[in-house]
Amino acid sequence: MGILAAYHLDKPLGEQFLLYLKDLFTLNWGDSYSKRQPIFQLIGAGVGWTVLLAMANLVISSVVGTVLGAVSAMKRKSRHDLPIVLGTTMASSLPSFWVAIFLIAIFGVRLGWFPIYGAYSMWENYTGFAAIGDVLWHMVLPVATMVITSLMMFFTTSRFGVLNAINQDYVRMARMRGIPKSRINIWYIMRNTMVPIFTIVMMDVGYLLSGSVLIETVFSYPGLGTLMYSAVSARDYPLIQYCFLLSSFVTIVALFLADTLYHKVDPLMEVADAQ
Repeated sequence: MGILAAYHLDKPLGEQFLLYLKDLFTLNWGDSYSKRQPIFQLIGAGVGWTVLLAMANLVISSVVGTVLGAVSAMKRKSRHDLPIVLGTTMASSLPSFWVAIFLIAIFGVRLGWFPIYGAYSMWENYTGFAAIGDVLWHMVLPVATMVITSLMMFFTTSRFGVLNAINQDYVRMARMRGIPKSRINIWYIMRNTMVPIFTIVMMDVGYLLSGSVLIETVFSYPGLGTLMYSAVSARDYPLIQYCFLLSSFVTIVALFLADTLYHKVDPLMEVADAQ
């Protein structure tokens, strides 16, 4: 069977579209030109590694960036503020592939602390907790690279939100009532700052599957990013098509969930809708 017949390109345009939808929903995505394997099998093998890597980055970068932004805002105009702002800005402005190569050179090659490629030790037969520890050990440098280059969004959003909340009337009233400072920082300031942070987190979820192409490629990590890179290099158009289709689908679902859950995070929207 030729390529035209395999992908129904020899049929009328309307029939092609109907057959495409049928193959899409029945997961009959065809074979990769370059890998000589079913596309669904290739994507299924890579997406799990990418989700593991990206979720670790999302959790760590959102927590660290939010905390740094809050500390910077609360310590504004002090000697602690400028180093945090400059350090975070400089770290996030570096190219991700350069940070990856730097970490490999220092902590992988020079010091030998962490593995520099792959998701697990290929020549070892670890089982149980040893296998989990091996996978986590291989994740350290890729996740560190992603965190370093992802901090800025959470940092700036958190800093702006805290600076805006500090000057609100309800915060001044809480201070006048003698409420402890720690409680004001957590329940009055940080709680209201979480709304824009939540939006950014959900937007990042949408880019989980496509946002780590360069980093996965540098570390030879067997995720969807490496698969997309190899597909583009080999001009494997069917594989490229379904990789981007999956990324687009995840983005749409994440944004839909963000819009749906926004009412739970921000009670003011629920009140506005009721009015």
